[in-house]
Amino acid sequence: MPASPTKRSTKTAAKPRSAAAKRPAAKRAAPALGNALDVRITHPERVVFPDTTITKGDVAAYYAAIMEWLLPEIEKRPLSIIRCPDGAGAACFFQKHHADKLGAHVGSILLREKTGSDRYLYVDDPRGVLELVQMNTLEFHPWGSRIDEPEKPDRLVFDLDPAPGIGWSDLVAAAKDVRARVRKHGLESFPRLSGGKGVHVVVPIRRGPLWDEAKAFCERIADEMAADEPDRYLATASKAAREGRIFIDWLRNARGATSVASFSLRARAGAPVAMPVKWEELARIKSPGAFDLVAALKRVKAMRAHPWGDFAKTKQSLPRASTRR
Repeated sequence: MPASPTKRSTKTAAKPRSAAAKRPAAKRAAPALGNALDVRITHPERVVFPDTTITKGDVAAYYAAIMEWLLPEIEKRPLSIIRCPDGAGAACFFQKHHADKLGAHVGSILLREKTGSDRYLYVDDPRGVLELVQMNTLEFHPWGSRIDEPEKPDRLVFDLDPAPGIGWSDLVAAAKDVRARVRKHGLESFPRLSGGKGVHVVVPIRRGPLWDEAKAFCERIADEMAADEPDRYLATASKAAREGRIFIDWLRNARGATSVASFSLRARAGAPVAMPVKWEELARIKSPGAFDLVAALKRVKAMRAHPWGDFAKTKQSLPRASTRR
């Protein structure tokens, strides 16, 4: 879910905090882990995902175990979260504004909105992440920019949203089509299983263009694909016109919009995880929700490097001329 878009930001005086992450020896160690980081996980025995035995303690243990991979995805970025006080099977809500009750290590940044300004939340260390988990956070959705320069995005996301009945092979082909399109502009991209029903194609860029330029570039890519293959692709968020097609959601690249972070759980049945994968893996995977909490832990334990390699160090610039319509 995207946060409501806003226009400009003010500078933040928030001070970064840091702490070393520690991993539990087993799922039952989640409460002890929280204490080691000065974060108490209450009611660790409470089942969070219906029709499973996954508890709040298991969720805390999962995030502790994958912290070294998750934290670089979300740290020092304005962050929206999905909180589920009564578990994923009950009412959940989307939160982007800071509140002191979230935890001492959850930072805030003052950002301008359409009318006035408000404090948005962010984290920059493992304790902040676990404090949000303690407050029943299941999902993490960062901005595509950082708190030091919130008006300058450094990553773009194309969210491929298929209509009911679209097969996995068609979705994989669509992701590869997006990859080919952005490659024509000199940009490399990386695929992520959404943990829901779609696939994300993520494009890192050097900071410099403003949000309107980034959004215009993504809109152009989506429009070109929809114009070339109107029976396969759609570039407008019209449910009535979506039947049999894949919506290329470029609106994720508006200021204040968000996309789920890699390695984040989803508040959905079965505890699926948004998982980054290699391009060569994509066709071998069976669905966007192929990794649940258990499978994700197994994958991460075996990983020696990020599936995207040195994604964060990729040096490529958005072609400004291509953003002009």
